[in-house]
Parts: sequence; C-alpha cells; structure tokens
Amino acid sequence: MSEEKVILVDKNDNQVGLMPKLEAHEKGLLHRAFSIFVFNSRYELLLQKRASSKYHSGGLWTNTCCSHPREGEDTLDAANRRLDEEMGIKTSLRKVYDFIYKAELDNQLTEHEFDHVFYGVCDRDPILNKDEAEDFKWVDMETLNNDIIKNGNNYTVWFKIAFEYFYNYLKK
Repeated sequence: MSEEKVILVDKNDNQVGLMPKLEAHEKGLLHRAFSIFVFNSRYELLLQKRASSKYHSGGLWTNTCCSHPREGEDTLDAANRRLDEEMGIKTSLRKVYDFIYKAELDNQLTEHEFDHVFYGVCDRDPILNKDEAEDFKWVDMETLNNDIIKNGNNYTVWFKIAFEYFYNYLKK
C-alpha cells in the first residue's frame, strides 16, 4: 500500500495539491485535518493517549480522535470513519468550528493544519486501536483545564488550542 497522503489547502481550505503525510510535516505545509471531541452525558471529555510508536507526539494526551481526510472524502465522513477505526465509537458528530495553526513538533516536524473540529456524545468506553491509542480517560473540563495549565507538556499542541474553545463555551 502506498504512503498515506494529505490534502494540501490554502487558507480558505481550498485544495491545492496532495502530498505524502510525512513530507507535508517535514515541509510544514498547510493541510486539511480534523479533531473530534466526544463527551459523555456528565460533560466529561474522552481523551486518548497517543500510541508511543506514533511518528510524532507519541505518548501525549489529546482529544478523542484526530486525523486527515482522504482525497475526495467528505471531512465529516472521514471523521466518522477514523473515530470508529481508532476508538471503536460510532456516534452522531456535529461540526463546531475551524482553525488554522502551525507548531513545531518533535523529530524536526512541523504541524500546519486547517483543522475542522467536531463533537459528539457517547456514554460507553472506547475499544482502542492500540496502533493509534495506548490509553484513554474521561475527564471533567475544570480538572482538565487545571492539568493543562500545570502539565501542558503532557498534551498535544493542537489539542491545547482546540480545547480552549470547548472550555470557554461550556463555562457560559
């Protein structure tokens, strides 16, 4: 199987090309991605600990699921596919917002994404794909916010950015 490719986009999320995922991260080129936040009925967020074997950000805590759509694949369809593949969860997802970020990662890689953020609700524990996630936990937003402040290096860059939106929204 050929190497997974990401969809290169402009600042308006218009496709401008395709590139192997690792090369896009080496060059720091803007590409389409998505992040999923699954909450339970107690407003606890389901976090995953990325598998230590991942080529970047391994062993860090992050949102429920994140990935990249395939060429020609609707972003919501991709989000549903990956949530099932990574966490064994099927639930109704809703688009919340988009944001662009650029951050230096480990291994001389740069994450530069146009990130589509979705949320869903589920009250059962995930069935982890151990190639993607090595652990999970449900955390209430206040506890999580305090831990991000105290132990920010334990979390992925994109998660800390996207989390702020949900934390501020739920405080209203």
